[in-house]
Amino acid sequence: MKMNNPIGVFDSGVGGLTVAREIMRQLPGESLVYFGDTARVPYGSKSKQTVLKYSRQIVRFLKTKNVKAIVVACNTASALALDEIAQELDIPIIGVVKPGAKMAVQTTKTGNVGVIGTESTIKSGIYNEYIRELNPDVTVVGKACPLFVPLVEEGLLEDRVTDDIVSRYLEVMREYKVDSLVMGCTHYPLIRNAIKRYVGEEVNLVNPAFETAKCLKEMLAEQGMLNVSKGKPQYEYYVSDGVDKFISFADSVLPCHVTETTIVDIESY
Repeated sequence: MKMNNPIGVFDSGVGGLTVAREIMRQLPGESLVYFGDTARVPYGSKSKQTVLKYSRQIVRFLKTKNVKAIVVACNTASALALDEIAQELDIPIIGVVKPGAKMAVQTTKTGNVGVIGTESTIKSGIYNEYIRELNPDVTVVGKACPLFVPLVEEGLLEDRVTDDIVSRYLEVMREYKVDSLVMGCTHYPLIRNAIKRYVGEEVNLVNPAFETAKCLKEMLAEQGMLNVSKGKPQYEYYVSDGVDKFISFADSVLPCHVTETTIVDIESY
């Protein structure tokens, strides 16, 4: 696999752009191929078999782009599909769950860690499992926040309704006095301000997107796959629906302007 081949990144929608943003910042030499499954978002309320089917289709598409590694920039797909897909691939693949869990354990002082995510992510117990492997003494408080994704997708990042929903969902985090809170969905860092206002400055917000980009860099370096050329990286964007909305949202998240996005018939893969 050539070092200058792109990295594939996929998510159920636009939330994975927070992961793409961190990869662009931390690995500025790497080219990216991003796929957002905007026609079938959200994944968080879907069954494991459905998420696995969708993820396999997207991986098959990304492989047509000759990617050298794949980042599952979706907590739900990381929780429900990553392990099985990793066994089927001949290139490296990483998700966003393990890096976030690791940082939560490293940063908690009280041993009370909160995890917020989609219904599927929380129900899977995947964060609890990884955190307990790292430190069995940590108490994990999980809370599904299904309305956060549509709020982000609608662009209600700084809105009173978002503050109201945040306070309703995160009351349990105050009750358990968590001091490290994992934003266990790639959409959630986009409403970080609203979350921070409610939980307070003393609570450390763990952004798995940041931690995943860091892990990706380490993995590529270890395998001799880090792009060290001085050429300008190429970024390609693909979605399953809603190009105009995607471009508008991407421009508000990414450090570069998105000039073109292509619709893919993902069901054909």
